[in-house]
Amino acid sequence: MAEKDLRINGQIRVREVRLIKDDGEQQVLATDEALELAKEQGLDLVEVAPQAAPPVVKIMNYGKFKFENEKKVRDLKKKQKQVLLKEIRMQPKIDDHDLDFKSKHVREFLAEGNKVKVTIRFRGRELAHTELGKDVLDDVLKRIEGEYVLDKPALMEGKMMSMILSPKTKK
Repeated sequence: MAEKDLRINGQIRVREVRLIKDDGEQQVLATDEALELAKEQGLDLVEVAPQAAPPVVKIMNYGKFKFENEKKVRDLKKKQKQVLLKEIRMQPKIDDHDLDFKSKHVREFLAEGNKVKVTIRFRGRELAHTELGKDVLDDVLKRIEGEYVLDKPALMEGKMMSMILSPKTKK
């Protein structure tokens, strides 16, 4: 505890603080004087930089300050685009028309800015011919040519083979 610190009711209380006024002027005052100034104005004494020596305080309406900060955070969250991971599931024995339909969905998801996980499910004896699933995934890539970035190439995960695509960034 520094020599200018004072302990009152078990809490460390600083003898003097650096007060920043509304016009930007700074002055070093006793803590009690700064509290009195805040009470006279009907505002709060808020510690801005506790690590400084002496600590820096400001006289402001703390409730309004908190509200403004929360409002800024809300506005920033509104402007963010959340990227979702959409999944398209198929089987290795998919028909051409169905493959066109699923590829169209993949293209739409990528256009919306979402990532897409294309999954091939193998059942029973289909597991012996995983190359058919790889061919289907390659066919999907041909049908959506140039509109994607391959994040994760086709890999087997248990009884499924999947790949992850993300949209091409526009610069």
